[in-house]
Amino acid sequence: MTIPTWDKAWINARIMRCENDLSILENAAIATHHGKISWIGPTNQLAMTKNQEVIDVGERLITPGFIDCHTHLVYAGNRADEFAMRLQGVSYADIAESGGGIQSTVRKTRAASFAELLTSSKARAIELMNQGVTTLEVKSGYGLDLENEIKMLRVAKQLEKELPLRIQTTFLGAHTVPIEYQGRAHAYIHFLCHEVLPIIAREKLADAVDIFCEHLAFDLHQATSLFECAKKHHLKIKCHAEQLSKTGATKLASQYQAVSVDHLEYAEVDDIKALAKAKTTAVLLPGAFYFLREKQLPPIALLRQYNVPIAIATDHNPGTSPILSLLTTMNMAAVLFQLTPEEIFLGVTQHAASALGLSKECGTLSVGKTADFAIWDVASPIELLYFIKEAPLYQRVFHGEIAIR
Repeated sequence: MTIPTWDKAWINARIMRCENDLSILENAAIATHHGKISWIGPTNQLAMTKNQEVIDVGERLITPGFIDCHTHLVYAGNRADEFAMRLQGVSYADIAESGGGIQSTVRKTRAASFAELLTSSKARAIELMNQGVTTLEVKSGYGLDLENEIKMLRVAKQLEKELPLRIQTTFLGAHTVPIEYQGRAHAYIHFLCHEVLPIIAREKLADAVDIFCEHLAFDLHQATSLFECAKKHHLKIKCHAEQLSKTGATKLASQYQAVSVDHLEYAEVDDIKALAKAKTTAVLLPGAFYFLREKQLPPIALLRQYNVPIAIATDHNPGTSPILSLLTTMNMAAVLFQLTPEEIFLGVTQHAASALGLSKECGTLSVGKTADFAIWDVASPIELLYFIKEAPLYQRVFHGEIAIR
């Protein structure tokens, strides 16, 4: 067997490639060259020379670097006061209608400087990196005007420059209607499409466009306008859909070949069929389900029946999912949504990459893909779902370089 060129290798490992299943290659090695995976196979078949770096991982588990494909990581302040209100029985909708909710975070984020947002967001990103995350999606949506939406997206771009972390940015200006446009949602969408999105696209600040399609935010007509604009600017489409009620946004986003539709608690069979036809990934967010004490489960059986890829993400945000642990989110997916281990691990690797349109670059341990992986000090992969504790991360490798020991 011919071994391709390599400059660094991790040997004596158990490798879970996450290519459609959770099979483990025992006594294995993974070799890299210029930040890409160049070879995977039995350790005893890897020919070594003194010019190559070899790391013996002592039979530890190697998985692809985890992907958190839905976060609202950049914001100022928190909403602990609203959490206390919900503990007293006040609904999320009532809090939002009284000026709280997203609007509360908008006020704090607008008041924060670029440096302040960068500092707080960087600390959150490092928390996720310490749990094996190598790719992160970051949405805007707490600015709701030109200046502050751009500020948020630039913070996310700066994070990628300062950290060994791949970041995909999503423009979520259509998160809710800002105070300045109350009662004029159509005018606000027109503003986003004609004054904000063209600048964001020109400056390459976003990879995708998202919208919160719900009775608290925007309707199907407004979503259509935004999707048409995103398509014009060659940006990928994502959508918050069917979280609190049945809206039809899942079918609409599927018609626009969305890379993902997220939440989906109130999705029905017609929605799931549309996802399957469009080959769109369903992103499930158990953190928000848990934190809001929801009772309506996503239609897991339908997603399985129609073979819709399922991704899992933290949905980290200050209002409905202030969780900074992808591992705990994976445990929630098992306990609350009763997903299988295979669905969960593929949901933070292979399918999470699909939800960001990154399948050719990351998400599995495959020759030719970027060498992003995590090495875990566990006897079994199930321990990563089972224990609710500090992450047992041994090493985190990003672009072929050890980024966390």
